[in-house]
Amino acid sequence: MQIGTPLLEGGNKVLLLGSGELGKEMAVEAQRMGIEVTAVDRYDLAPAMHVANKKYVIDMMNKDAIKSVVRRENPDAVIAEIEAINTDALIDLEDSGFRIIPNANAVKICMNRMDLRQLAAEKVKVPTTNYAFAESPDEIKRICKDIGYPCLIKPEMSSSGHGHALINNEEEVEGAFKESISHARGKSRRVIVEEYVKIDTELTILTYRYIDDSGIVMNTFPAIEHKRPSYYYVESWQPANVNEDILNRSKDYALRVVDALGGIGIYGVEIIVSGNRVLFSEVAPRPHDTGLVTLVSQDINEFQVHIRSALGLPTPEVKLVSPAASHVILAQKEEWAPKYLNIDKALKIPGVQIRLFGKPSSYEKRRMGVVLATGNNVDEAKEKARKASSMILID
Repeated sequence: MQIGTPLLEGGNKVLLLGSGELGKEMAVEAQRMGIEVTAVDRYDLAPAMHVANKKYVIDMMNKDAIKSVVRRENPDAVIAEIEAINTDALIDLEDSGFRIIPNANAVKICMNRMDLRQLAAEKVKVPTTNYAFAESPDEIKRICKDIGYPCLIKPEMSSSGHGHALINNEEEVEGAFKESISHARGKSRRVIVEEYVKIDTELTILTYRYIDDSGIVMNTFPAIEHKRPSYYYVESWQPANVNEDILNRSKDYALRVVDALGGIGIYGVEIIVSGNRVLFSEVAPRPHDTGLVTLVSQDINEFQVHIRSALGLPTPEVKLVSPAASHVILAQKEEWAPKYLNIDKALKIPGVQIRLFGKPSSYEKRRMGVVLATGNNVDEAKEKARKASSMILID
Protein backbone atom coordinates (compact mmCIF):
# COMPACT_ATOMS: atom_id res chain seq x y z
CA MET A 1 0.00 0.00 0.00
CA GLN A 2 1.00 3.63 -0.23
CA ILE A 3 0.63 6.53 2.22
CA GLY A 4 -0.04 10.00 0.85
CA THR A 5 0.68 13.45 2.25
CA PRO A 6 -1.58 14.67 5.08
CA LEU A 7 -3.98 17.54 4.36
CA LEU A 8 -3.42 17.15 0.61
CA GLU A 9 -5.11 15.15 -2.11
CA GLY A 10 -4.35 11.47 -1.73
CA GLY A 11 -3.59 11.70 1.98
CA ASN A 12 -4.68 8.99 4.38
CA LYS A 13 -7.09 9.69 7.23
CA VAL A 14 -8.16 8.09 10.48
CA LEU A 15 -11.12 9.24 12.55
CA LEU A 16 -11.24 8.65 16.31
CA LEU A 17 -14.63 8.13 17.94
CA GLY A 18 -13.56 9.03 21.45
CA SER A 19 -10.62 11.36 22.12
CA GLY A 20 -9.32 10.56 25.58
CA GLU A 21 -5.78 9.71 26.64
CA LEU A 22 -5.74 6.48 24.64
CA GLY A 23 -6.97 8.36 21.58
CA LYS A 24 -4.27 10.97 22.12
CA GLU A 25 -1.53 8.34 21.92
CA MET A 26 -3.15 6.86 18.81
CA ALA A 27 -3.30 10.32 17.24
CA VAL A 28 0.40 10.87 18.01
CA GLU A 29 1.33 7.57 16.36
CA ALA A 30 -0.82 8.35 13.32
CA GLN A 31 0.75 11.80 12.97
CA ARG A 32 4.21 10.23 13.09
CA MET A 33 3.22 8.10 10.10
CA GLY A 34 1.92 11.09 8.12
CA ILE A 35 -1.75 10.27 8.67
CA GLU A 36 -4.40 12.99 8.94
CA VAL A 37 -6.35 12.67 12.21
CA THR A 38 -9.89 13.74 13.07
CA ALA A 39 -10.82 13.59 16.76
CA VAL A 40 -14.46 13.29 17.85
CA ASP A 41 -15.84 13.33 21.38
CA ARG A 42 -18.77 14.48 23.51
CA TYR A 43 -16.80 17.41 25.03
CA ASP A 44 -14.40 20.02 23.69
CA LEU A 45 -10.66 20.11 24.41
CA ALA A 46 -10.46 16.35 24.88
CA PRO A 47 -6.85 15.06 24.92
CA ALA A 48 -6.68 13.72 21.33
CA MET A 49 -8.06 17.01 20.01
CA HIS A 50 -4.80 18.68 21.09
CA VAL A 51 -2.82 16.74 18.48
CA ALA A 52 -5.45 16.10 15.79
CA ASN A 53 -5.85 17.98 12.51
CA LYS A 54 -9.60 18.37 12.96
CA LYS A 55 -12.11 17.95 15.77
CA TYR A 56 -15.86 17.56 16.25
CA VAL A 57 -17.91 17.78 19.44
CA ILE A 58 -21.08 15.69 19.16
CA ASP A 59 -23.43 13.49 21.16
CA MET A 60 -21.67 10.12 20.81
CA MET A 61 -24.93 8.26 21.31
CA ASN A 62 -26.58 10.12 18.43
CA LYS A 63 -26.65 7.78 15.45
CA ASP A 64 -27.16 10.49 12.84
CA ALA A 65 -24.42 12.73 14.26
CA ILE A 66 -21.82 9.95 14.08
CA LYS A 67 -22.78 8.93 10.56
CA SER A 68 -22.78 12.56 9.36
CA VAL A 69 -19.27 13.28 10.66
CA VAL A 70 -17.80 10.04 9.30
CA ARG A 71 -19.35 10.54 5.86
CA ARG A 72 -18.14 14.15 5.73
CA GLU A 73 -14.55 13.19 6.59
CA ASN A 74 -14.51 9.93 4.58
CA PRO A 75 -11.60 8.38 6.55
CA ASP A 76 -9.63 5.29 5.64
CA ALA A 77 -10.39 3.90 9.10
CA VAL A 78 -12.81 4.73 11.92
CA ILE A 79 -11.35 3.81 15.31
CA ALA A 80 -13.65 3.26 18.29
CA GLU A 81 -11.73 4.64 21.28
CA ILE A 82 -14.56 4.31 23.81
CA GLU A 83 -17.45 1.89 24.20
CA ALA A 84 -20.04 4.63 24.83
CA ILE A 85 -20.90 4.98 21.14
CA ASN A 86 -24.08 4.40 19.19
CA THR A 87 -23.10 1.02 17.81
CA ASP A 88 -25.98 0.94 15.32
CA ALA A 89 -24.27 3.85 13.56
CA LEU A 90 -21.06 1.81 13.33
CA ILE A 91 -22.92 -1.15 11.85
CA ASP A 92 -24.59 1.09 9.24
CA LEU A 93 -21.26 2.70 8.34
CA GLU A 94 -19.52 -0.66 8.05
CA ASP A 95 -22.33 -1.97 5.84
CA SER A 96 -21.85 1.04 3.55
CA GLY A 97 -18.14 0.34 3.11
CA PHE A 98 -16.31 2.16 5.91
CA ARG A 99 -13.57 0.29 7.79
CA ILE A 100 -14.53 0.20 11.48
CA ILE A 101 -11.71 -0.80 13.84
CA PRO A 102 -11.70 -3.50 15.05
CA ASN A 103 -15.16 -4.12 13.55
CA ALA A 104 -18.65 -2.83 14.32
CA ASN A 105 -20.03 -6.03 15.79
CA ALA A 106 -17.04 -6.45 18.12
CA VAL A 107 -17.53 -2.93 19.50
CA LYS A 108 -21.21 -3.69 20.08
CA ILE A 109 -20.50 -6.99 21.85
CA CYS A 110 -17.73 -5.55 24.04
CA MET A 111 -19.97 -2.64 25.08
CA ASN A 112 -22.61 -5.10 26.31
CA ARG A 113 -21.45 -7.22 29.26
CA MET A 114 -24.16 -9.79 28.75
CA ASP A 115 -23.40 -10.37 25.08
CA LEU A 116 -19.68 -10.52 25.85
CA ARG A 117 -20.08 -12.98 28.71
CA GLN A 118 -22.28 -15.23 26.60
CA LEU A 119 -19.76 -15.16 23.75
CA ALA A 120 -16.85 -16.01 26.07
CA ALA A 121 -18.47 -18.53 28.38
CA GLU A 122 -21.08 -20.16 26.13
CA LYS A 123 -19.72 -19.85 22.58
CA VAL A 124 -15.94 -19.87 23.05
CA LYS A 125 -16.21 -21.80 26.35
CA VAL A 126 -13.39 -20.15 28.28
CA PRO A 127 -13.58 -20.20 32.09
CA THR A 128 -15.34 -17.24 33.78
CA THR A 129 -16.84 -16.52 37.17
CA ASN A 130 -20.32 -17.93 37.76
CA TYR A 131 -22.92 -15.42 36.61
CA ALA A 132 -26.57 -14.69 35.82
CA PHE A 133 -28.58 -11.76 34.48
CA ALA A 134 -31.19 -9.74 36.36
CA GLU A 135 -33.62 -6.86 35.76
CA SER A 136 -34.79 -6.16 39.31
CA PRO A 137 -33.63 -6.33 42.95
CA ASP A 138 -35.89 -9.35 43.52
CA GLU A 139 -34.17 -11.25 40.71
CA ILE A 140 -30.79 -10.33 42.15
CA LYS A 141 -31.81 -11.70 45.56
CA ARG A 142 -32.82 -15.02 44.02
CA ILE A 143 -29.59 -15.26 42.03
CA CYS A 144 -27.41 -14.38 45.02
CA LYS A 145 -28.89 -17.29 46.99
CA ASP A 146 -27.39 -19.59 44.35
CA ILE A 147 -24.15 -17.70 43.66
CA GLY A 148 -23.69 -16.78 47.33
CA TYR A 149 -22.66 -13.62 49.15
CA PRO A 150 -20.64 -11.55 48.61
CA CYS A 151 -21.31 -11.09 44.91
CA LEU A 152 -20.83 -8.37 42.31
CA ILE A 153 -23.30 -6.60 40.07
CA LYS A 154 -22.36 -4.64 36.97
CA PRO A 155 -24.53 -2.73 34.46
CA GLU A 156 -25.29 -4.34 31.13
CA MET A 157 -23.43 -1.51 29.41
CA SER A 158 -20.48 0.16 31.12
CA SER A 159 -16.70 0.47 31.09
CA SER A 160 -13.74 1.28 33.37
CA GLY A 161 -15.49 0.03 36.48
CA HIS A 162 -18.47 2.40 36.31
CA GLY A 163 -21.48 0.99 38.14
CA HIS A 164 -19.72 -1.98 39.74
CA ALA A 165 -21.15 -2.74 43.18
CA LEU A 166 -20.27 -5.34 45.83
CA ILE A 167 -23.21 -6.90 47.69
CA ASN A 168 -22.47 -8.51 51.06
CA ASN A 169 -26.02 -9.38 52.10
CA GLU A 170 -29.64 -9.15 51.00
CA GLU A 171 -30.14 -5.76 52.68
CA GLU A 172 -27.62 -4.18 50.29
CA VAL A 173 -29.29 -5.36 47.08
CA GLU A 174 -31.72 -2.44 46.56
CA GLY A 175 -29.07 0.26 46.97
CA ALA A 176 -26.49 -1.59 44.88
CA PHE A 177 -28.98 -2.09 42.05
CA LYS A 178 -29.81 1.64 41.97
CA GLU A 179 -26.12 2.54 42.09
CA SER A 180 -25.27 0.18 39.25
CA ILE A 181 -28.11 1.32 36.99
CA SER A 182 -27.32 5.00 37.61
CA HIS A 183 -23.84 4.49 36.08
CA ALA A 184 -24.94 2.42 33.10
CA ARG A 185 -24.24 3.52 29.54
CA GLY A 186 -27.55 4.00 27.73
CA LYS A 187 -30.99 3.21 29.14
CA SER A 188 -30.72 -0.47 30.02
CA ARG A 189 -31.91 -1.61 33.47
CA ARG A 190 -30.35 -5.06 33.24
CA VAL A 191 -27.34 -6.09 35.30
CA ILE A 192 -25.01 -9.06 35.41
CA VAL A 193 -24.65 -10.73 38.80
CA GLU A 194 -21.26 -12.40 39.28
CA GLU A 195 -19.64 -14.70 41.75
CA TYR A 196 -17.17 -12.79 43.92
CA VAL A 197 -13.68 -14.27 43.89
CA LYS A 198 -10.56 -13.29 45.77
CA ILE A 199 -8.28 -11.76 43.16
CA ASP A 200 -4.62 -12.60 43.57
CA THR A 201 -3.64 -10.60 40.52
CA GLU A 202 -4.93 -9.52 37.11
CA LEU A 203 -3.41 -9.71 33.66
CA THR A 204 -3.99 -7.85 30.43
CA ILE A 205 -3.24 -9.88 27.33
CA LEU A 206 -2.94 -7.37 24.50
CA THR A 207 -3.97 -9.38 21.47
CA TYR A 208 -3.65 -7.94 17.98
CA ARG A 209 -4.77 -8.87 14.49
CA TYR A 210 -3.44 -7.50 11.21
CA ILE A 211 -3.80 -8.22 7.51
CA ASP A 212 -0.94 -10.03 5.77
CA ASP A 213 -0.55 -11.48 2.28
CA SER A 214 -1.79 -14.80 3.63
CA GLY A 215 -4.81 -13.30 5.44
CA ILE A 216 -5.31 -12.37 9.09
CA VAL A 217 -2.38 -12.83 11.48
CA MET A 218 -3.02 -12.88 15.24
CA ASN A 219 -0.51 -12.53 18.06
CA THR A 220 -0.09 -11.26 21.63
CA PHE A 221 2.26 -8.97 23.53
CA PRO A 222 4.10 -10.19 26.63
CA ALA A 223 1.51 -10.22 29.43
CA ILE A 224 0.93 -7.08 31.51
CA GLU A 225 0.15 -7.48 35.20
CA HIS A 226 -1.94 -5.05 37.21
CA LYS A 227 -3.80 -4.68 40.48
CA ARG A 228 -6.80 -2.47 41.18
CA PRO A 229 -7.52 -1.15 44.68
CA SER A 230 -11.05 -0.52 43.42
CA TYR A 231 -12.63 -1.17 40.00
CA TYR A 232 -10.32 1.03 37.94
CA TYR A 233 -6.72 0.78 36.80
CA VAL A 234 -4.09 2.40 39.03
CA GLU A 235 -0.81 0.67 38.16
CA SER A 236 0.51 -1.91 35.73
CA TRP A 237 3.83 -3.51 34.95
CA GLN A 238 5.55 -5.66 32.39
CA PRO A 239 6.70 -8.43 32.35
CA ALA A 240 4.11 -10.17 34.50
CA ASN A 241 5.31 -12.06 37.56
CA VAL A 242 3.21 -15.23 37.22
CA ASN A 243 4.12 -18.79 36.31
CA GLU A 244 4.25 -20.22 32.81
CA ASP A 245 1.05 -22.22 33.20
CA ILE A 246 -0.97 -19.10 34.04
CA LEU A 247 0.62 -17.22 31.14
CA ASN A 248 -0.17 -20.02 28.69
CA ARG A 249 -3.78 -20.36 29.81
CA SER A 250 -4.29 -16.59 29.74
CA LYS A 251 -2.89 -16.31 26.22
CA ASP A 252 -5.01 -19.24 25.04
CA TYR A 253 -8.23 -17.69 26.39
CA ALA A 254 -7.38 -14.28 24.91
CA LEU A 255 -6.65 -15.69 21.46
CA ARG A 256 -9.87 -17.71 21.45
CA VAL A 257 -12.08 -14.78 22.47
CA VAL A 258 -10.42 -12.32 20.08
CA ASP A 259 -10.61 -14.80 17.21
CA ALA A 260 -14.37 -15.02 17.80
CA LEU A 261 -14.67 -11.20 17.79
CA GLY A 262 -12.64 -10.89 14.57
CA GLY A 263 -11.63 -7.68 12.82
CA ILE A 264 -8.22 -6.03 12.97
CA GLY A 265 -6.35 -4.07 15.62
CA ILE A 266 -5.62 -4.38 19.34
CA TYR A 267 -7.89 -5.99 21.91
CA GLY A 268 -7.19 -5.62 25.63
CA VAL A 269 -8.23 -8.91 27.21
CA GLU A 270 -8.50 -8.88 31.02
CA ILE A 271 -7.79 -12.06 32.96
CA ILE A 272 -8.37 -12.72 36.68
CA VAL A 273 -6.06 -15.04 38.62
CA SER A 274 -7.62 -16.49 41.78
CA GLY A 275 -5.62 -19.31 43.31
CA ASN A 276 -5.45 -22.02 40.66
CA ARG A 277 -8.31 -20.48 38.67
CA VAL A 278 -7.53 -18.43 35.57
CA LEU A 279 -10.70 -16.64 34.47
CA PHE A 280 -11.66 -14.48 31.50
CA SER A 281 -13.06 -11.17 32.78
CA GLU A 282 -13.55 -8.57 30.03
CA VAL A 283 -12.19 -7.34 26.73
CA ALA A 284 -11.82 -3.83 25.34
CA PRO A 285 -11.93 -3.49 21.51
CA ARG A 286 -9.01 -1.06 21.49
CA PRO A 287 -5.69 -0.35 23.21
CA HIS A 288 -6.00 -0.79 26.97
CA ASP A 289 -5.30 1.68 29.77
CA THR A 290 -3.02 -0.81 31.52
CA GLY A 291 -1.09 -0.96 28.23
CA LEU A 292 0.17 2.60 28.68
CA VAL A 293 3.23 0.89 30.14
CA THR A 294 4.12 -0.31 26.62
CA LEU A 295 5.15 3.27 25.80
CA VAL A 296 8.43 2.51 27.59
CA SER A 297 8.53 -1.29 27.97
CA GLN A 298 8.33 -2.41 24.31
CA ASP A 299 10.04 -1.51 21.06
CA ILE A 300 6.60 -0.97 19.47
CA ASN A 301 3.82 0.27 21.75
CA GLU A 302 0.16 -0.80 21.64
CA PHE A 303 -0.99 2.44 20.02
CA GLN A 304 1.34 2.15 17.04
CA VAL A 305 0.27 -1.46 16.51
CA HIS A 306 -3.40 -0.41 16.51
CA ILE A 307 -2.75 2.32 13.93
CA ARG A 308 -0.69 -0.04 11.77
CA SER A 309 -3.47 -2.63 11.78
CA ALA A 310 -6.12 0.01 11.05
CA LEU A 311 -4.22 1.06 7.94
CA GLY A 312 -3.64 -2.51 6.75
CA LEU A 313 0.02 -2.56 7.81
CA PRO A 314 1.81 -5.48 9.53
CA THR A 315 3.46 -5.86 12.95
CA PRO A 316 5.29 -9.18 12.68
CA GLU A 317 7.10 -8.96 16.03
CA VAL A 318 7.02 -6.95 19.26
CA LYS A 319 9.91 -7.12 21.72
CA LEU A 320 10.08 -6.30 25.42
CA VAL A 321 13.05 -3.94 25.80
CA SER A 322 12.94 -3.10 29.52
CA PRO A 323 11.10 -4.00 32.72
CA ALA A 324 8.70 -1.11 33.27
CA ALA A 325 5.74 0.11 35.29
CA SER A 326 3.02 2.73 35.05
CA HIS A 327 1.09 4.52 37.78
CA VAL A 328 -1.82 6.89 37.24
CA ILE A 329 -2.07 10.47 38.42
CA LEU A 330 -5.55 10.91 39.88
CA ALA A 331 -7.42 14.11 40.67
CA GLN A 332 -8.86 14.54 44.16
CA LYS A 333 -11.47 17.19 43.46
CA GLU A 334 -13.44 19.04 40.81
CA GLU A 335 -11.45 21.78 39.13
CA TRP A 336 -11.39 23.71 35.85
CA ALA A 337 -7.98 24.15 34.17
CA PRO A 338 -6.06 22.14 36.80
CA LYS A 339 -2.36 22.73 37.43
CA TYR A 340 0.24 20.08 38.20
CA LEU A 341 2.83 20.61 40.93
CA ASN A 342 6.22 18.96 41.58
CA ILE A 343 6.73 17.68 38.05
CA ASP A 344 10.37 18.77 38.33
CA LYS A 345 10.88 16.73 41.49
CA ALA A 346 9.32 13.61 39.98
CA LEU A 347 11.50 13.87 36.88
CA LYS A 348 14.66 13.83 39.01
CA ILE A 349 14.08 10.10 39.49
CA PRO A 350 16.16 8.27 36.83
CA GLY A 351 14.11 6.32 34.31
CA VAL A 352 10.88 8.25 34.95
CA GLN A 353 8.72 9.83 32.27
CA ILE A 354 5.42 11.69 32.72
CA ARG A 355 2.44 11.95 30.40
CA LEU A 356 -0.11 14.63 31.30
CA PHE A 357 -3.31 14.10 29.33
CA GLY A 358 -4.36 17.75 29.17
CA LYS A 359 -7.98 17.22 30.20
CA PRO A 360 -9.68 20.60 30.64
CA SER A 361 -11.27 19.74 33.96
CA SER A 362 -10.93 17.29 36.82
CA TYR A 363 -13.21 15.54 39.27
CA GLU A 364 -12.55 13.11 42.10
CA LYS A 365 -10.51 10.11 40.94
CA ARG A 366 -10.43 11.25 37.32
CA ARG A 367 -7.30 10.00 35.56
CA MET A 368 -5.30 13.09 34.59
CA GLY A 369 -1.91 11.64 33.71
CA VAL A 370 0.39 8.68 34.09
CA VAL A 371 3.92 8.11 35.36
CA LEU A 372 6.04 5.67 33.35
CA ALA A 373 9.21 4.17 34.78
CA THR A 374 11.86 1.69 33.68
CA GLY A 375 14.20 -0.23 35.96
CA ASN A 376 16.59 -3.15 36.20
CA ASN A 377 13.62 -5.23 37.30
CA VAL A 378 9.87 -4.83 37.74
CA ASP A 379 10.04 -4.11 41.47
CA GLU A 380 12.45 -1.24 40.89
CA ALA A 381 10.28 0.18 38.10
CA LYS A 382 7.14 -0.07 40.27
CA GLU A 383 8.82 1.69 43.17
CA LYS A 384 9.98 4.53 40.91
CA ALA A 385 6.52 4.95 39.37
CA ARG A 386 4.78 4.96 42.76
CA LYS A 387 7.25 7.43 44.24
CA ALA A 388 7.01 9.84 41.31
CA SER A 389 3.22 9.64 41.24
CA SER A 390 2.99 10.40 44.97
CA MET A 391 5.00 13.60 44.44
CA ILE A 392 2.69 15.05 41.79
CA LEU A 393 -0.16 17.15 43.13
CA ILE A 394 -3.08 18.57 41.19
CA ASP A 395 -4.09 22.08 42.24
